[in-house]
Amino acid sequence: MKRKKLYFALIGIGILILIGIYFNYNPAKYSFFPKCPFHYLTGLDCPGCGSQRAIYALLHGNIIGAIHQNLLLIISLPFLAIHSGYQALSFVKQKSYKWKVIYHPLTPKILTVIVVAFWIIRNLPGFPLKH
Repeated sequence: MKRKKLYFALIGIGILILIGIYFNYNPAKYSFFPKCPFHYLTGLDCPGCGSQRAIYALLHGNIIGAIHQNLLLIISLPFLAIHSGYQALSFVKQKSYKWKVIYHPLTPKILTVIVVAFWIIRNLPGFPLKH
């Protein structure tokens, strides 16, 4: 139990540190943020391209800017929040709570189709949400 509490505490501290970094430093202006190797090699955007800039924009209240950086990340945040809520509830109540949608057998297949479709569509000429 103590190990689990330490684990969650370290994750929480790590998240707070990352929030502080992304709030104070714009990834578009500082070179210490990781660059996308796929974009570097091909010039095309991967599904994650723009995520760091989107997080920076969100932390500064710029939702439209975040959407323009990475729409898929913005759409996925509510799902991540719900799943994290279930995980936190399980930890607090010491009972397993699971969001059944996440554990459905079709979920990985659907997510793969969504990610691949987003990857293709965002690289088409004329895609309106280019950064």
